[in-house]
Amino acid sequence: MASEEESSVRVDSWIWSVRLARTRSAAAAACRAGHVRVNGERAKPAQPVRSGDEIRVRQEGRERIVVVTKLIRKRVGAPVAVECYQDNSPPPPPREQAVPVARRDRGTGRPTKRERRDTERLRGVTGT
Repeated sequence: MASEEESSVRVDSWIWSVRLARTRSAAAAACRAGHVRVNGERAKPAQPVRSGDEIRVRQEGRERIVVVTKLIRKRVGAPVAVECYQDNSPPPPPREQAVPVARRDRGTGRPTKRERRDTERLRGVTGT
């Protein structure tokens, strides 16, 4: 029984350990929200992960696809964490394709009502 425990780790703990989530509670919340899949199946926070499993984590508008190569229980530094998985994620979209954000020059004061309306129209927000 002891060898079975050593060959698996909780999915939320592993995601936190390899720095795919900032905190363990954030990793558990992502699991509960359905943003984590292990081998194509929706994962609960306590689901065991073994070497060779494929984990898909949706975060910040993109999906990270990693294959577990090494099991760890404690959080490690970034260079060591990268050795614990094989990243099969598609590359992030270029910054040019990102939605433009309306910015005001520093020191120009508060926006006028006309400028606010133009900004809302640009964002697609409808006024009430």
